[in-house]
Amino acid sequence: MEKTINIDGKDVRFISTASTLRRYRQKFQRDLLEDMPQLLSAAQTMKLDAQALNTFESLAYIMAKQGDPENVPDDVNDWLDQFNTFSIYVVLPSLIELWNLSGMPTVEAKKK
Repeated sequence: MEKTINIDGKDVRFISTASTLRRYRQKFQRDLLEDMPQLLSAAQTMKLDAQALNTFESLAYIMAKQGDPENVPDDVNDWLDQFNTFSIYVVLPSLIELWNLSGMPTVEAKKK
């Protein structure tokens, strides 16, 4: 699934696929399936702590890198530096929508 979002006057193409999980894990050495529930919970209340904000920025970066691999820098800080403003209130709902549309789980799996 893909979506283009205008951020600070720039169109940014985001893509979410099955490889999003792997790319996130490889880049940040964290499991997105473990990080996502906290981000979704914080998004519902719009009270993001440092960890949720970090997950948001990392997820946005990975999806943007998938959407435009040649023009998104290899460093997340360099990518974020391209923007004067980066409204979490505008971008986060779209990323969550992309995540859900790509069929990724939003709840933790339970062993039976």
